[in-house]
Amino acid sequence: MSVTCPILHVDMDAFYASVMIRDRPELHDVPVVVGGGHRGVVLSANYPARRYGIRSGMSGTEAARLCPDAVTMPPDFGLLTPVSKAIMETFRTVTPLVEVTSLDEAFLDVRGAVRLFGPPEAIAERLRSRIRAEHGITCSVGIAASISVAKLASRQAKPDGVRVIPPDRFVAEVHPLDVGVLYGVGEATRQRLHRLGLITVGDVAAIEVDLLRRMLGRHLGGHLHALVWGSDRTELVPGGAGVFGFGEGEPEGSMGSQHTLAVDVRDRAQLRRELLRLTARVAARVRGAGRTGRTVTVTVRFSDFTTVQRSRTLPEPTDVTQEVYAVAVTLLDGLLEARGPRPLAVRLVGVRVEGLRRLRPVDSRQLALGERDPGWPDADRAVDRAVDRFGSAAVRRASLL
Repeated sequence: MSVTCPILHVDMDAFYASVMIRDRPELHDVPVVVGGGHRGVVLSANYPARRYGIRSGMSGTEAARLCPDAVTMPPDFGLLTPVSKAIMETFRTVTPLVEVTSLDEAFLDVRGAVRLFGPPEAIAERLRSRIRAEHGITCSVGIAASISVAKLASRQAKPDGVRVIPPDRFVAEVHPLDVGVLYGVGEATRQRLHRLGLITVGDVAAIEVDLLRRMLGRHLGGHLHALVWGSDRTELVPGGAGVFGFGEGEPEGSMGSQHTLAVDVRDRAQLRRELLRLTARVAARVRGAGRTGRTVTVTVRFSDFTTVQRSRTLPEPTDVTQEVYAVAVTLLDGLLEARGPRPLAVRLVGVRVEGLRRLRPVDSRQLALGERDPGWPDADRAVDRAVDRFGSAAVRRASLL
């Protein structure tokens, strides 16, 4: 059976807030913010709070200014993580092709499920009914032929709805919209396009791809061209990217950590030290789980709340702190240099190791002929043993003292 829109993007509605307050009816109609704090970032806001302009990713200080009377609570991952895992397992009862992108959203490829469960719209309603009945929360579903269009559709479906954008309606429905609606186009890219006179999706679509690449760079120009024609990725990668530091709720296949800095930092040496601290933590977790990984991802959030990521895949899997850090610091430098000679200060930095697999006896780095083994794997494991026995302060790298 041919399915023109096989990709579902399922996104929980205000997930963190919805789960935290579902058993507290006295909070259902008052503004509630999860996360925030003095230097923290809002993880979620319920819909009464959103009416004040509060959004996820906003600083806690700004949220408090917009709604001083909002109830603020820290996230309880002991409560959130089991709900997330159960929802992801519900998705896998429909299709094994589930690409998890965070605790509260995932893409599903349902082309192999339509004979059993009906068309994608029926599958979406089936999932929504189960999530509401089993967990007492709602979700929105976008249905399309590609990743980015399904994500756009789910945003338009919020809250508690289903939206389909078929390929033959993409131009009519999406080209008139502001270019900022596209999945992956952040505020900085949106403003850059606006300065070039490219306001709508259709404005960008009217530019030849070669010219777009000359204007914006080969990678961004080519990527935008695919987005504005809805021709981006259509195949999912089961599993998915991790969620930095969110309890034990990381999707299978990655481990990461992030930190919001006490003050915005511009000094590159200080950022590198923070990245080393996070890398050491993540690599230790990877080793403790008996895993190795091949892809390193670094995330930076600047003082204007623009968040950017860069990844690199290694030739061979590793669990060695120094090897992960060498890649991570190169990615960090690249992200900073891409922002110009004097980039904005940084408020958050994170590192993640992806593509995890079980450590096997053959997983050792192949040395070049005559190359000396620096002994980092043995050093890492010695540190792990000392920390396990005497605590996290037992051994530290000199640069972190």
